[in-house]
Amino acid sequence: MLTWKEIISFCVNGNPKPDRRVEKPEAEWREILTPAQFRITRKKGTEAPHSGALCSIHEAGKYSCVCCDTPLFDSTIKFESGTGWPSFTQPIAQNAIKYEKDSSFGMVRVEVMCNTCDAHLGHVFPDGPEPSGLRYCINSESMKLETQLSHG
Repeated sequence: MLTWKEIISFCVNGNPKPDRRVEKPEAEWREILTPAQFRITRKKGTEAPHSGALCSIHEAGKYSCVCCDTPLFDSTIKFESGTGWPSFTQPIAQNAIKYEKDSSFGMVRVEVMCNTCDAHLGHVFPDGPEPSGLRYCINSESMKLETQLSHG
């Protein structure tokens, strides 16, 4: 289980190596993503709170990167944070997420990205529920939910 201390260490000392890399030119990302997905994942945008389609969904399944299909989070670690964005306590695998210090908007935060394709996902904060104490605050537009039904 990842801790805040380990996340800060990733920001300072480098991220875990991803299982694979997906890199595409900007024009290709624009072709395969909706305008909202492109703005959020490729241009580090954000969606308005409580506007994302995945905020109130609690079906069983895996949340994958909308850009490269890398599994990011499992529905079993999703929780209702009240922030207006889907929130999770842990990534599906330690090397699924990339962490970088974000000093934009006069704040210091930890940005989370897909470690496979560098898609902006959101931010992680040390104010989540125990045992990890982490809250991954993720834009709905950056993920897709793969349920058991979508494979059957």
